[in-house]
Amino acid sequence: MSDHTSNITSGLFREVLGQYPTGVVAVTGLGGDGQPAGMILGSFGSVSLEPPLVSFMPGKTSSSWSRLAPLQHYCINILGADQKDICRILTSKSPDRFKKLPWASSARGNPMIADSLAYIECRREAVLDAGDHRIVLCRVETLSAGAPGTPLLFYRGGYGTFTDHPPATHETGPVDMVD
Repeated sequence: MSDHTSNITSGLFREVLGQYPTGVVAVTGLGGDGQPAGMILGSFGSVSLEPPLVSFMPGKTSSSWSRLAPLQHYCINILGADQKDICRILTSKSPDRFKKLPWASSARGNPMIADSLAYIECRREAVLDAGDHRIVLCRVETLSAGAPGTPLLFYRGGYGTFTDHPPATHETGPVDMVD
């Protein structure tokens, strides 16, 4: 079998996949040392309704992931359009990043970043190898809506949002996605 991916450079891969907007989340947890840890990701999604599963995909070499990897529980904070500063803080190398963030402890002690659009507390089920990343599969244990607003999106290498419009309808009603 021949390898047809030999002409795919990392630059081309990023350029093409950058055409697809992704939501931005902060994955947080409480480390074994009692200190909060967290990272920003655009690779998050729902996996299953029954049972309720989500996944996120951190890079293997991420120093933030190295602090979160041993944990069993995480809080996924879905960031709003006005929370770009959260990304700047959590992607910095500062050891006291959480001192600069407005957050409260969840029932499990995980950091819930103030004014996020939603919070999903989950338990790690599996970690799968995926090239230069990991796929972390988690079972949702609790979730809640947070502040109203529009989501923070990552698109073509930058942050932005969208204007909320009513859903498109056909003659028979709203359009449903089909698997």
